[in-house]
Amino acid sequence: MENEYLFSELDQYLFGHATHYDLYKKLGAHPTTIDGVDGTYFAVWAPNAQRVSVIGEFNDWDTEANIITNEDDIGVWQGFIPNAKAGQMYKYFIIGYQGEHLYKADPFGNQAELRPGTASVIADLRNLKWTDSAWMKKRQKFDIKSDPMIIYECHIGSWMKHPESAGRGKEGFYNYREFAEKAADYCKDMGYTHIELMGIAEHPFDGSWGYQVTGYYAPTSRYGTPNDFQYMVNYFHKKGIGVILDWVPAHFPKDAAGLACFDGTELYEHKDPRQGEHPDWGTKIYNYGRPEVKNFLMANALYWVEFFHVDGLRVDAVASMLYLDYGKKDGEWVANKYGENKNLEAIEFFKHMNSCLLGRNKGAVMIAEESTAWPKVTAKVEDDGLGFSMKWNMGWMNDFLEYMKLDPLFRKGNHYKMTFSTSYAYSENYILVLSHDEVVHLKCSMWSKMPGIYEDKFHNLRAGYTYMMGHPGKKLLFMGQEFGQQREWSEEREIDWFLLETDLNKQLQDYVRDLWKMYAKYQCLHGTDYDPLGFEWINADDADRSIYSFMRKSSDGKKSLLFVMNMTPMARPDYRCGVPVLGNYKLVLNSMDPKYGGTEERAKKTYKATEGECDNRPYAIAYDLPAYGCAVFEFDYVTDEPKKTARKKAVKKAAAEIGEKAAEAGEKVVEEVKKTTRKRATKKKAAEE
Repeated sequence: MENEYLFSELDQYLFGHATHYDLYKKLGAHPTTIDGVDGTYFAVWAPNAQRVSVIGEFNDWDTEANIITNEDDIGVWQGFIPNAKAGQMYKYFIIGYQGEHLYKADPFGNQAELRPGTASVIADLRNLKWTDSAWMKKRQKFDIKSDPMIIYECHIGSWMKHPESAGRGKEGFYNYREFAEKAADYCKDMGYTHIELMGIAEHPFDGSWGYQVTGYYAPTSRYGTPNDFQYMVNYFHKKGIGVILDWVPAHFPKDAAGLACFDGTELYEHKDPRQGEHPDWGTKIYNYGRPEVKNFLMANALYWVEFFHVDGLRVDAVASMLYLDYGKKDGEWVANKYGENKNLEAIEFFKHMNSCLLGRNKGAVMIAEESTAWPKVTAKVEDDGLGFSMKWNMGWMNDFLEYMKLDPLFRKGNHYKMTFSTSYAYSENYILVLSHDEVVHLKCSMWSKMPGIYEDKFHNLRAGYTYMMGHPGKKLLFMGQEFGQQREWSEEREIDWFLLETDLNKQLQDYVRDLWKMYAKYQCLHGTDYDPLGFEWINADDADRSIYSFMRKSSDGKKSLLFVMNMTPMARPDYRCGVPVLGNYKLVLNSMDPKYGGTEERAKKTYKATEGECDNRPYAIAYDLPAYGCAVFEFDYVTDEPKKTARKKAVKKAAAEIGEKAAEAGEKVVEEVKKTTRKRATKKKAAEE
């Protein structure tokens, strides 16, 4: 039969122009049958190599047994090896540009040996069984502008572990299948719409959390095979949960078996260390100006989204790609042709990749972890934007955490840390994130960051999460923070599930669940995340009392929400909040309800607005605001102002008409009086004469 994996002249052309979007279907190791013989077809890009052979379990790692050939201009070595079977390990033995002997893992390998081994593994991915057609069809209609999105950031290896007694080894990793069956139900119960998974692409060092990748096309073997990974994605989709992966195109490690100096030359990276290395991270930087390198990365993004049905990618360390001087001192970087620090090749790469991936996959998302004020990250490419779907709001996160960590006594002096983000909330399509980066490296867990005694920490967390939920933007919360994880996160142990045996931790989890379900329920929260008309401050300036109040408005005004939040342990029993309309304000969430660990059960659920100026509003409601109390009220922001205005205009018009008629009548009366007076005067004069 014809060899469908042969790297043809057309493949060479597309690869050389960075437009071979299905490159992963040709390069790598592909089990097949040729002329009735079962085996595996291998193809690898190594243009500067003197010789390439495939070594593995099928030939006892003999460097002379299976030499493959390079018969094209672009440098792809390829060949068919009979009896090379799925499940067998292999590497490429490369005699490099200067005669060096290199033992390299397959850059396009779909499976890897369990670390610390570094070999690739032949994987047969021809018959994956997908049953998520309903989800994939529904995904095409997903709209970030109007649909809810609450992301559960998760690290599989430390989410939950088997005990050592279970016979699964010291690490006790759940495999992809086990994890899916537990985590999908958990996400569904909690109200999450998506799960974002750290560290899926193969990486050698556990402590990197998956951010130093060696196998871009291989789901890590720590948790099973590529088939197991496919099962996991399929299972999440069947449960109605989207899957997002961390993706790392910013850098790669120098491991001998990896991409560094792959064929004896700087193939994937820049030759100049000022361009090709991150001094802070000790890693290599991709050469985004080389078409084949761009194609490697773009095809990888498409591989996860199209081949494995992943719903989106969170792109790590985008700022490090955009700035040539990122993390570097003077003399350690090279300016672009305009003398600037912008990486023009990386900018073009993002525009090309995002427009391609999102254009081919409606409803998928590309999320930028971009930590600077780079403009138009989420703007359309045709408007000179980078074309991402969303951007992490790092500014909000930093200000929020700095404020929440403060003793309440000092919060009034930092009041505007919490309000500042609303001034730029609509400059990008933002996600509000409380991620893994904020609960490691002596930064403490979210619970530990909070001030006060034990109970106060829970009260503060509920207040903080309420503010997060009400603030414009999609949401992301790292695992464990939803129930008050107290220790810093470590990839070496599971999160502290045992805390859920404690009332306050369980009650916090219940509260977060209700927050997320409220976010999904109310259109004013998710449907206007990126609409400036959907948010309005009631009082952003109550610094002395550290109270915030604002509205989230639905597109039709119905079922809008009023947020009132007290960020201190000082109760405000005489609190009045200005409101825009008369009517009833229904209490739908009380953070200090005893069922959440609070102390203020409310029998009264409806509060009627009364006339009287408050917060520069014509009406107000009175609410006994407890210490650390947060209240959310539902109301209809539908007024009869148009009718009132019409009535006023009609009255004015009628009054004007009456006035005109009265004036006319008055003038007639005056004229008649004048006539009568003149007649009388004439008669009197005549009589006198």
